[in-house]
Amino acid sequence: MKKILLLTIIFLAAALGTASAQLINGAGATFPYPLYSKWAYEYNRATGVRVNYQSIGSGGGIRQVTAGTVDFGASDAPLGAKEVEDAGLVQFPMAVGGVVPVVNLAGVGPGSLKLTGDVLADIFLGKITKWNDEHIAALNPGVKLPDAKITVVHRSDGSGTTWIFANYLSKTSPEWKGRVGFGTAVNWPAGVGGKGNEGVAMYVKRMKNSIGYVEYAYAVQNKLAYAKLGNKAGNFVEPSMESFQAAASNADWKGTPGFGVVLTEQPGKDSWPIAGATFILVKKSQSDCKKVSEVLKFFDWAYRNGADMARSLDYVPVPPAVYGLMEAAWASEIRCDSQPVWGK
Repeated sequence: MKKILLLTIIFLAAALGTASAQLINGAGATFPYPLYSKWAYEYNRATGVRVNYQSIGSGGGIRQVTAGTVDFGASDAPLGAKEVEDAGLVQFPMAVGGVVPVVNLAGVGPGSLKLTGDVLADIFLGKITKWNDEHIAALNPGVKLPDAKITVVHRSDGSGTTWIFANYLSKTSPEWKGRVGFGTAVNWPAGVGGKGNEGVAMYVKRMKNSIGYVEYAYAVQNKLAYAKLGNKAGNFVEPSMESFQAAASNADWKGTPGFGVVLTEQPGKDSWPIAGATFILVKKSQSDCKKVSEVLKFFDWAYRNGADMARSLDYVPVPPAVYGLMEAAWASEIRCDSQPVWGK
């Protein structure tokens, strides 16, 4: 896409700064790459510090930061508290987004179709096969639903998007939980696969009567019709930066060990039920005090100065109340030569 290509160019421009500039290396999730690239470019302009981020996937980022070959890793699927502890890492969110069911139905525009988690699960299980099925029709009085076969589109590759979507379906459908479960890759009971968010978006755009799931930015940029979803409070809500932020604000960040909050099915009347955060991973025990200090300065700057940039790229910035908790964790958990690095 043009936006991502432009950001790649400016990101490379930042990476080609003076050799004497401080260099920070990170790797991991592909979803936040445009955002981290924009932040890197602007941070380099403001400070002269270069941030080199390689979008190699969440698994690769976790492996590299654990091995110490990068200064930070990134993952869309949060690590559990034991995983974080065993790997000697600190985990914190940098941005929030949402996974959105998207459809290609004649006469159905964005937000015109209503779905619930159990009905969505039955569609992706292959149990509901027609758009005018009674379960869909009951949620959508007045909407003209075609007597047409539903074409299900899902990811063919492993991804954090799939992890979030399948996690949501596991919470709303006992049958999905028992038969499929959740992970970065699952055994899909029905449908065709597309590679990446772009692949799923392309299939849905081309195939009439189809349904898929993509991250919000791809729904917006590809002008795809999205469904409203019934949330935990019983309200039908639209995907938006406000509803994603509501989910993040209502989450129990403080009470979750390792800050590995899963944002699906969060409470709150305005919360989008398939929200998710993208996370940064940094080693607790450091040997290069200057380097880890620069890493944390970059993310502090991004928290405090990068919100508008995030919104411009269809990401939701982490609320101040949440990043205040994260920075308190930096001060208490990250050490270099046995001394605290942050807040000295």
